[in-house]
Amino acid sequence: MEQTNPQQQQIIIVAKQKSVGTAFLLAFLFGPLGLLYASILGGVVMFFATVILFFVIPIIGAAIAWVGCIIWAVMAAQNANKVIVR
Repeated sequence: MEQTNPQQQQIIIVAKQKSVGTAFLLAFLFGPLGLLYASILGGVVMFFATVILFFVIPIIGAAIAWVGCIIWAVMAAQNANKVIVR
């Protein structure tokens, strides 16, 4: 009878950490374009959401979307750093 010893494969992800402070600052200054630093999909989604909200509820809608960009950027940077193995 032949014994097999399955070896476990270790996967190492090498990536640079994203700064939460930089994500906050870029989203604060540039809104959806700053969000692109932390999340490309988030930046694209929030760009269109900001434009739509600006036309639906002119000033308030854009302000709400801008704050959403800041929150999304900070959370995306934190989540990206959790994936990175040190």
